[in-house]
This record gives sequence, structure tokens and C-alpha cells, in this order.
Amino acid sequence: MELKKDSNAVSIDMLLIVHSEKRHAAQGAHSDRQADPGAPPQRRGGLQGVGNGIRRWQKLERNDLHGTQLTVEVHPQDAMPQLLKKFSLAKRLQGDKNGNTRARQPGGKDAHAYPWDRSSLKSMPLDLRQFEKLDTYASQVTVKSGLDALVSDLLQEAHSDLERVRAIWIWICHHIEYDIEAAQEKDRQAFKPTTILQTQKTNCDGYAGLFERMCRIAGVQCMTVPGYSKGFGYQPGQSFSGEFDHAWNAVFLEGRWHLVDSTWGSGLVDSTTSKFTFLYNEFYFLTHPALFIEDHFPDNKNWQLLKPPQSLRQFENNMYHKSEFYNKGMLSAHPQTSIIKTVNGKVTVTIESCAPTLFMFMLNGKQEHGLLSLRKNGMKLDVYPPTVGTHKLQIFAKGNSEIYSSVLEYTLKCHYADIDVRLPAELHQPVGPSWFSEQMGITKPSHPEPVIYTSDGRCSVSFGVEEGISVLASLHGDDGPVTEETQRRYIFQLQREKRTELKVQLPHAGKFALKIFVKKRQEPGNYVFVFNYLLCCTNSKVNWPVFPESFGNWGQDNELLEPLSGVLPANHNVPFKLKLHGVAKALVKGQDTWPLTLNREGYWEGSCNTAGCQEVYVMVLENANHNFYSYILKYKVNAQ
Repeated sequence: MELKKDSNAVSIDMLLIVHSEKRHAAQGAHSDRQADPGAPPQRRGGLQGVGNGIRRWQKLERNDLHGTQLTVEVHPQDAMPQLLKKFSLAKRLQGDKNGNTRARQPGGKDAHAYPWDRSSLKSMPLDLRQFEKLDTYASQVTVKSGLDALVSDLLQEAHSDLERVRAIWIWICHHIEYDIEAAQEKDRQAFKPTTILQTQKTNCDGYAGLFERMCRIAGVQCMTVPGYSKGFGYQPGQSFSGEFDHAWNAVFLEGRWHLVDSTWGSGLVDSTTSKFTFLYNEFYFLTHPALFIEDHFPDNKNWQLLKPPQSLRQFENNMYHKSEFYNKGMLSAHPQTSIIKTVNGKVTVTIESCAPTLFMFMLNGKQEHGLLSLRKNGMKLDVYPPTVGTHKLQIFAKGNSEIYSSVLEYTLKCHYADIDVRLPAELHQPVGPSWFSEQMGITKPSHPEPVIYTSDGRCSVSFGVEEGISVLASLHGDDGPVTEETQRRYIFQLQREKRTELKVQLPHAGKFALKIFVKKRQEPGNYVFVFNYLLCCTNSKVNWPVFPESFGNWGQDNELLEPLSGVLPANHNVPFKLKLHGVAKALVKGQDTWPLTLNREGYWEGSCNTAGCQEVYVMVLENANHNFYSYILKYKVNAQ
């Protein structure tokens, strides 16, 4: 027999498969090909897996082959024979010398380098967009009868081993609820696939067992891996011993083992109510082993799929980054240990992210005793525990969503509390200008650092403001005389071309929060907090009064040179000098009225006497044809 070679094929293989028309031979073939449902399946091995089948067929009596049909299939080398695809699970199984099927153990080919190289969150190249149609389909499949029928339905839209595994993963994560009671009672009945399908509840053993069983039915190699985990109830720094507390899976795809955890992919348990909530987590599907090891330690180090593997002690001591740490785009954090000690009453934490991200923190459940400043790709946090002892520090990130999620948790050991570093209670996060304030319309700040030190209790802060943006500022301190009524009176706001200047006078020594808000003029609603500065003054002689009170007609382009103090001395002649735009006349009104005159430099000048009055007003006439004057500034006069 002469075969014609395909010009596009490298070589030609011939596969001879014997189909017997005799009933007893067919029965023997069927029993030989049937996969043991309790045995781990094997990967497809080209013709290797078929060789055993052919040899077994050769054992038949010659008379049993009478009247049989021979089928010859010609195919390119390394291509999957079409007839072979018609076999059941045997096509994915590999026999040992005794004829038993077993999964290949992980080896050097499966290992990934440790630590993480930041290349990907996944252990193989994936474009999640390719799964959109499949994910939608798989999540909507319902149980009609048994497990085989369910897998068959799921695979209708799956055309590769990767897609088969994905369909099974999506279905489990969207339909199986974590059974807290069964997990606590260790109810073995709840782990059986038939029971899981009925109740649609199980624990981690059940999740892993169901995933493995469904993968077997789909013809994909899968193993259940027991081990320790940093899951529900984990405390930073705790040690692990005794029985394993978790189980997950390893799945064989494209020639390598990969890791999945459908338990943690399906949702989470609320720490306060101990109730499960479905909340799909993509992170635990084909997770990069160098990231998976942060919260999963297998019983066999080979299933770490790492080079070099980590010891249990390393697993216990290494920093635990929650899945949201990576889901939100974080890359690294420092310190890299979960328990950190203060140095001179202070702890500094830094995070690097792959994109600008908003952060917040809590120390013992409150947003206090810390300075959090945003960076272009990350953040820096200085924490000052108020007391000696152990403290819980949580860090949250926003990422691309509208919700802050917990990404890091530290235990702080404080042996010395610096009582001189007491931050204002109203100091909110973030502190200092950043990419976020620029995004909100505030640019090129005069003070790029978050802390401003002043020796005389005065400072001037300026920044560019985008067109159409209004700025509001307020000063906050823990001790009087700054009250809600006067918190804006220690700041005088000036507008010069496209820059806003904030003149600040502190009422006394101490630490203050200078809060900055913005609002689009043409849009309704309130001002939005953007950031604040921490103002520090140690001069005990500082005792600045408030600025004059300004009214709505005080234009943003106006400028006040004197008097800057909002409290004037009694029985004194007080000089006035202002730059006012778009006014016809200006005057100062106290007991009497004193007109202001416009000089060559464009300033309105004059003076008034404070005798016999308690308040002094600056008033302007905007239209020369009108007689109505508007109040723009108000001063108090000291009592005699």
C-alpha cells in the first residue's frame, strides 16, 4: 500500500485501530477503555496512551478477529488522531507498568522562580476577555440530573482543556456555597459530589473534591492538594501545626501543573457574622505559584511549584498580601514581615503599585495617628501609636472600583510612644498634594511635602487652579480657639491670575490640619475634600488673631494688603489698602464713613478711625449709576 505524503506535513504517522464486530470482543474493548472514576486522570500523550490499548487488542485470539474492520488513519505528526478523540477518558490517562492510571507528579518543568517576577498574576498567559462568553454561559448552567450530565452541559461551549477547566471553575464559584456548619462539624457526607449537587453547599474539601471529579469527567488531569492556609481567622505571625486546614487543586494544562482554589474563588466569610457571601475572586484561578504560596502551604513541597520551594517557617513569617492586594494593582510592600516594631515611636509602611491608587488606613479601627501621603505609583504611611503595646494596622486600597478593600494587615509592637507627636483628630487622609489633587484641579503647589513647619505661626500656601474650579480651605486644631465658626477665619484666600494663595495665621503653637476642598462652579452639590497639610509650630509666643470676615461679594481676584488682622485696635487710625476689581467706589464704614481712593498702581487706599465703634466694614459700589453699596469685609474692634 502506497501513501501519498502531504507536502505541508513534516511526517506521516499511521494509526491502526481495530473495531470488532463480534459482541464479546466489543465488550472486552469497552471494559478495557473505561476509566476508573476514582483514579486521577492523566494528560494526553499523543500515541503513547493508545499503544497499551493496541497491545491489549493484540492479545485477542486470532479467531476473534475474524470479520473485523480495519480503519487506517493518516495524520500529520503530533496531531491528535480523530478516532482517538472518540475514546473516553482513556485518551487523557497514562498507564504505569502495572496498568494503573496515575497523574504525573510535578517536577522541574512545572516550577516557577521565587520570588515573584511581577510579570503576571497568572501561571500561564491569559487574556480574560476570551472567557467572557464562556463565563456567562457556564455561570447560567443548571443541574438537571447527575454530575456527568452537568459536566456535559458545561462543556458545550468549551473547546480546549483550558476552556473545560474554566467552565468548571466558573460554575463551582457561582453555584456552590461554603457550608460553615459542615466545616465545623467535619461532616464527611457533605463532601460527596452527589450531596454537594443537592445542597449546593460544602467546605473546602468538598470544593476541591468536586472540582477534581468534574475535571476527570471532562478528561483533564487534576489533583486535590491538602495543606495549611492563611484564611478565615488567620492572625499575622501565627504558626501552623497538626491537621491541615484547607484543600485546593492542581490542574494539568498545556504541559504544566497549575494551581486553583475554587473555595476562595467563590466568596468570603464575614468575620463578624460568620456568614458566607458569594463574591467571585478571579485571583485564585491559575494563580502564579510565587503568589499562591503567600496563603497556601501544601503538604508536599513539590506542589508549591516553586524553585526554590519555601519552608513552613518561611511561610509563617512571610508577609501575607491578601488577594485584593494584587487585584487592586499592588506590586510590593515594605516592611515584608507581618509583625513590625516601632523605632522611636514610629513605623513607616510603603506600597508600590502599578498605577496611581487611593489608599486609607485604620489603626485599631480608627483613621487616626498616621500620615498617609499618595505617590504616583503607591503611597507612604507614617504611623505613631499613641500607647505602648500591640496595635492592629489595616491598609485599604481603592483601585479601579468605588470600594476600598483591605489589602494589608500588620501587627505593630510599640515599646515607646512619642507623646509629643499628637496629630489633630481632624487630620484626614491623604496628607499633602499628589496626583489626586492634580486630577481634582489643583496643580503646581508651592509646598509639595505634606508637612509645613512655621517658626512665627504664619505661612503662605499657593497652587494653580484649573478654570472653573472653586477652592475652599479650613483650619482645624484640637485646642481652642479654633471653632467651627472661626475655622475659616485663620485663612485668608487670595486669587492671583490662575493661582490661589492661602495666607494662614495660627492662633497658638501646636499642630493643625489645613484642609483643602474643591468644587466645579457650574455643578450643584457640596465641596469635596481633596487633601490637607499638617502645619506645625513650636513657638509658644504665637498668638495670631483671625483674618477679617469676607462676604460673597469679595471677588476671587481681589487682594488685601492691610489690615490683615480681623481684630482692630480701639481708638486708632487704621490704614487700608486693597486691590478691588470691577468697582466704581469703595469706602470704610465705622462710627463714620471714610472713602477710599484709587491710586496709580490700582490699589484702593485710605484710613479710618475706630473710636466709638465695635465693627468696621469695607463696602463697594459696583455700578456708578446705583446707590447701593455691598459689604465685602468685616472687622471686629477690640473693647476699650
